Amino acid sequence: MDESPEPLQQGRGLVLVRRQRPAPQGLLEMLKARLWQSCSCSVLCAQALVQDLLPATRWLRQYRPREYLAGDVMSGLVIGIILVPQAIAYSLLAGLQPIYSLYTSFFANLIYFLMGTSRHVSVGIFSLLCLMVGQVVDRELQLAGFDPSQDGLQPGANSSILNSSAAMLDCGRDCYAIRVATALTLMTGLYQVLMGVLRLGFVSAYLSQPLLDGFAMGASVTILTSQLKHLLGVRIPRHQGPGMVVLTWLSLLRGAGQANVCDVVTSTVCLAVLLAAKELSDRYRHRLRVPLPTELLVIMVATLVSHFGQLHKRFGSSVAGDIPTGFMPPRVPEPRLMQRVALDAVALALVGAAFSISLAEMFARSHGYSVRANQELLAVGCCNVLPAFLHCFATSAALAKSLVKTATGCRTQLSSVVSATVVLLVLLALAPLFHDLQRSVLACVIVVSLRGALRKVWDLPRLWRMSPADALVWAGTAATCMLVSTEAGLLAGVILSLLSLAGRTQRPRTALLARIGDSAFYEDTTEFEGLVPEPGVRVFRFGGPLYYANKDFFLRSLYSLTGLDAGCVAARRKERGSERGVGEGGPAQGEDLGPVSSGAALVPAAAGFHTVVIDCAPLLFLDAAGVSTLQDLRRDYRALGISLLLACCSPPVRDVLSRGGFLGEGPGDTAEEEQLFLSVHDAVQTARAGHRELEATDAHL
Repeated sequence: MDESPEPLQQGRGLVLVRRQRPAPQGLLEMLKARLWQSCSCSVLCAQALVQDLLPATRWLRQYRPREYLAGDVMSGLVIGIILVPQAIAYSLLAGLQPIYSLYTSFFANLIYFLMGTSRHVSVGIFSLLCLMVGQVVDRELQLAGFDPSQDGLQPGANSSILNSSAAMLDCGRDCYAIRVATALTLMTGLYQVLMGVLRLGFVSAYLSQPLLDGFAMGASVTILTSQLKHLLGVRIPRHQGPGMVVLTWLSLLRGAGQANVCDVVTSTVCLAVLLAAKELSDRYRHRLRVPLPTELLVIMVATLVSHFGQLHKRFGSSVAGDIPTGFMPPRVPEPRLMQRVALDAVALALVGAAFSISLAEMFARSHGYSVRANQELLAVGCCNVLPAFLHCFATSAALAKSLVKTATGCRTQLSSVVSATVVLLVLLALAPLFHDLQRSVLACVIVVSLRGALRKVWDLPRLWRMSPADALVWAGTAATCMLVSTEAGLLAGVILSLLSLAGRTQRPRTALLARIGDSAFYEDTTEFEGLVPEPGVRVFRFGGPLYYANKDFFLRSLYSLTGLDAGCVAARRKERGSERGVGEGGPAQGEDLGPVSSGAALVPAAAGFHTVVIDCAPLLFLDAAGVSTLQDLRRDYRALGISLLLACCSPPVRDVLSRGGFLGEGPGDTAEEEQLFLSVHDAVQTARAGHRELEATDAHL
């Protein structure tokens, strides 16, 4: 760029030469350039577009089998072994048959292998999304006339009908449940794909970590509550809507006497084994090359015991039932159902996107590579859109499986193909072997998987000590999830986070600064001792942006700390001057200026200070109201014979001040170099030198 011939000189010989900016491009020209760039096509552009949409086409050419293959195969096998019992168990949460969970795990791994940018994230069934899908499925089943308390895993569930309206449907309970789930999944995926196309990956950043942790905690308690009836083997109604957790606990207490002894004993043994194995794995994880497949071993042993002990026939214990093999023909989700669940899909899309992007970025930072948030949205969205036609339900990245994937040596997403192969083997041949598996065992697998999320409650005291606002967001989100619903909890968390952000910017920290000895640095007088105040100069720091919501707080804080309400006093002087026929710009020497409106003790300007310096280093941005506030403040101070100087302004703040007319625009305004300074010390020294010259001139006159 060309350089301006007019230098800006301040301080001790420092010279700033401002660059001349290019002429701003008009909106029409900018749109034409963007359109031309988007419509122009070549072989290289097409190749780059394909590689951006399918990152696997790029990194597969750089794959190094000798370094990566062993780790990818090992992690893929381990994740596949974990996926099988989890897929069967999580079907309880979603209210669907286990075969659909296996479909979901299979297709999600293959699609993310092609489209994902993270090397370590495991995409598939996720307990929180399964819960949200199950709640929508239960509601729609009840509206269709099916009995929502009848689980899809139970034999004969298709014949459970509450009223004659269900008979008008062309399928049974399980068929209608998967139709609802696929319609919900397709809408969720479409929202996520649309967010990726519109480059809205940044939206997930507004779901803060305390919000996500609180949501996970509240949803985990909801999941735990929903599985207690399977652990005890009791039949209770499936409650919907606000207060579902409380109503379920009340129903459990009333039906505790009808608990199935076989299920209670099985649950106790399985929970003890699973929890003990998890604790041992965590304690000796550095010595274990591969995590113990505890869930699979427990399910295998429990299935054998249930089969040869005939627990279903002898004790009435609920079992998984028939699990078919192979794949079903594709089916288009019904538009009528898509319209009914369109609003429910918004919450699923946001939760799935937030967890997927945050996990992808977390693993990318820890392993030294980068991910693209918008491409992650496209990848997760396609993991929902395409499988929705293949009898699958909503998926996202899962933390627990991603951690296992990393710990077992995963290097690339080729491990997802290995995991999908393991699931495919179960789908084609091994699924019927789980016919006699007790549902109480599946509930134990789900409950133990919530261990990490439930432990987050112990982080709340530390979070409160570090940031009470974040702790309130955490607690409010978790409480709303448990007492109202998961969707309401997510909405409450977003609202609380925005209110917390607004509160922090609306009332930021303010302070008067003083000099550190003979140095050129200034600090807060309330935080540090032995600071030297500059005579006649007040240095004020405002620790946040200056905009319409906090401009009044800015003025109140400044007037209170300096002891002078410039606006009130300038107005009084103007009234007195008009009564006496005196101009409004006279000096403030020797006149009682009256009390400060804020309650602080007011001193005459000559006895107090002659200059106010505002440290603008923490000032992130200004809006029109902020510029107007500074202009009014400068006018009021000038009426009292006090100078207003700004120090450490960032370039964006300088630009706003210039465009807003604060710098050299109006009559009587001083030039930029007389108002803006590179440091607080330069502003203080300039103010003191100018005051000494003014005193010398007055003495000479």
